[in-house]
Amino acid sequence: MATKAVRPKRVKIPVRGPGKTPITLIVNGQAHELLVEPRRTLLDALRKDLGLTGAKKACDEGTCGACTVLLDGKPIYACMALAIECEGRAIETIEGLARDGKLHPIQQAFIEEDALQCGFCTPGQIMAVKALLDANPSPTLEDVKRALSGNLCRCGAYPKIFKAALRAAELLESLRARHSH
Repeated sequence: MATKAVRPKRVKIPVRGPGKTPITLIVNGQAHELLVEPRRTLLDALRKDLGLTGAKKACDEGTCGACTVLLDGKPIYACMALAIECEGRAIETIEGLARDGKLHPIQQAFIEEDALQCGFCTPGQIMAVKALLDANPSPTLEDVKRALSGNLCRCGAYPKIFKAALRAAELLESLRARHSH
């Protein structure tokens, strides 16, 4: 007996474009009103429209991770997401990590462990580590390697990047312990 194919229920999707369309991006907790073409990537909106150049435009094809940002807490390649797809969602960039002139513990760990050479991939690496540590505050080395598997370092600083991620977990744990007393 053959199975009858079922037609999916039609959903009315609003058409945006082809010209510029207004959107609101919530970046590092702040709302930004933009007028963008629907084809504009999140990376270009961040870099060109908002002047947030921490996420790097390297491969521009979703293979290197230099443009990694967090979208609703999950790491994504900003070069592969359309800005209009991210409207109203929480976007975190490297620029949003430091508070009151003080580096985030992950940034501090990267410095302490000398976890960079040219530094081009570093913002993406740090954002991927942040997503990992937000989800798993006590990762193993294997957890770190898996979490960073989508972020390439052309200089080969992986051993120090992995050490920095584990050091960041320690720093964050000590901060939590201090604040719980």
